[in-house]
Amino acid sequence: MIKRTAFLFTCILAATPLAYAEDGQSVYNSNCSVCHQAGGIGSPGQFPPLTGRVGKIAVSPEGKTYIADVLLNGLHGAIQVSGASYMGFMPSFKALSDDQIAAVLSYVSSLSTPGAPGFTADDIKTARATPKKAKDLIAERKALDATHPLP
Repeated sequence: MIKRTAFLFTCILAATPLAYAEDGQSVYNSNCSVCHQAGGIGSPGQFPPLTGRVGKIAVSPEGKTYIADVLLNGLHGAIQVSGASYMGFMPSFKALSDDQIAAVLSYVSSLSTPGAPGFTADDIKTARATPKKAKDLIAERKALDATHPLP
């Protein structure tokens, strides 16, 4: 009986990260894919690709904060991404729970970026405590790009 319980417990623990990643993908498909497309490939001129970028940005603490801030506060106006201009509007997703935002950001970070850091609900709770306006996000983006060039 003890071996059977230990085996079941091990199976549950082994499945947890996969379930978390699938949950993030589900949140992405329900909320983000209409603009950023399946797999985070983006839409030229409007919505930048996320694949291979978000995970690289999230490597630094400032990058993780910036990404969480964008999801919580939205972003609009012109931005440069990998030499291309994008003029889109990203709404705030602050209505999502901290767990949902952490799951979707962990999922997006993992797209084509092996070993990308994940996000926790505590990361999102911390970012949520300091709402930001569009001008604050643009300043945060510029400062981040100056210290850790954005892909």
